[in-house]
Amino acid sequence: EVQLVESGGGDVQPGGSLRLSCAASGFTSDRYHIGWFRQAPGKEREGVASLEIRDGMPYYGTVYYADSVKGRFLLSGDSAKNTVSLQMSGLKPEDTAVYFCAAGRLVTIVTQADPLAYDFWGQGTQVTVSS
Repeated sequence: EVQLVESGGGDVQPGGSLRLSCAASGFTSDRYHIGWFRQAPGKEREGVASLEIRDGMPYYGTVYYADSVKGRFLLSGDSAKNTVSLQMSGLKPEDTAVYFCAAGRLVTIVTQADPLAYDFWGQGTQVTVSS
């Protein structure tokens, strides 16, 4: 059974930083995507970033970032710990949302920001950016 567990959310002031982590377990495939999504109240879930895992290793050649977070958020993978982390800097109030990590086996470059492309989801972690 695939399980995804997020950690690292919290409250932060504008301009601050947070690091979210997604611990993945139970995969039988060596190739899949781990995506980070967020959902603010009253809004649709949106793709934030996505990283492909190949043969158990992070592959940065096709990494995806939403335009709204480029230059501020950074994905990294740790194959030894089976985690994908999202380092968030320069946080803005509009970054406030519940953040989810998700995993998909058939995600492509075209669909990596589409929630429907992902098969498994974590429980979510709240990020609140406020002064």
